[in-house]
Amino acid sequence: MPEAHESLLYERLEGGAVRCHVCQWRCRIGPGRLGYCRTRRNEAGVLRTLIYGEVSSANVDPIEKKPLYHFYPATSVFSLGTWGCNFRCIHCQNWNIAYAQADNGGWIIEGQRQPRGEKMSPERAVQLAEATGGRGLAWTYNEPSIWLEYTLDCARLAHERGLYTVYVTNGYITPEGLDVIGPHLDAYRVDIKGFSDDTYFKLARLPRGKGLRGILEVVVRAQQKWGMHIEVVTNLIPGLNDSEAELQALAEWLRDHLGPQTPWHITRFFPQAHLTDRPPTPLASLRRAREIGLAAGLQFVYLGNVADEEGSSTRCPRCGTVAIQRHGYSTQLVGVAPGGFCRACGATLNLRGV
Repeated sequence: MPEAHESLLYERLEGGAVRCHVCQWRCRIGPGRLGYCRTRRNEAGVLRTLIYGEVSSANVDPIEKKPLYHFYPATSVFSLGTWGCNFRCIHCQNWNIAYAQADNGGWIIEGQRQPRGEKMSPERAVQLAEATGGRGLAWTYNEPSIWLEYTLDCARLAHERGLYTVYVTNGYITPEGLDVIGPHLDAYRVDIKGFSDDTYFKLARLPRGKGLRGILEVVVRAQQKWGMHIEVVTNLIPGLNDSEAELQALAEWLRDHLGPQTPWHITRFFPQAHLTDRPPTPLASLRRAREIGLAAGLQFVYLGNVADEEGSSTRCPRCGTVAIQRHGYSTQLVGVAPGGFCRACGATLNLRGV
């Protein structure tokens, strides 16, 4: 098995079992067994994470790639991923690391043994972020909350060095897990995959009644208790989460609970992993979803995974001036005044880091 590191959030139960409190599965794990994420193991009544400091992916990315459009725009971020996930999304674009399961000597992914990842200490992660010109660290590519202990240690060091910190997350962390990382996390870029438990069951295999509500409660907590910058992504999949009723309900919830200036990214689906029987999302469907969001009162609704200048640039909601122009990951702040206001009329644009 990969090297183990004691988990922060768990309780001991009768018979040598433990209960993990990192994510909302709250797994009861018997002796010698793994949790649902396949990266935490009960070793004689001690819950240990098997991924502390183990990196599967590391890159310097534009912050817009996360995607974060209103958080330190046009900066670079040092991005890290590990192995495993607490979801099993049938359309996962990073399934080759997210589907990993701990096994003797390494990891098994879809029945194939993979080599161990690179070991990287928190100190080394921060050093690399600085050396590569990154303004911050992002934990991404797979679910960062299952990497809680490592991301916490990295985030503390990053803040000491004046770097920003980002989770790119499915939102299934527990409230207590969020409260551990909350003081050290600046941005929470969360997937909301749909607006029904049925959608979460179909896409991520979450039991009905255990998906959407908990995710929504935690994202509100991230914003209102910890002051994190929030941006939301919905990957629009033909026939699964693209009904006008579901999109309307989601847009209204974002407006009412996170605020009308919360950026909503509607991204194009491409066949991946175990969902290859559907075509890419039609451009017309993406544009219609954007219209629904704007009509509901959201001020910043973007299209992703598609070339669409109008759907990717930031316009002032008051006067319509283009404030940030984007072509792919090329970003120009053409109409932004210091502090994140529209240069033309002075309206606030919900921008952080400008």
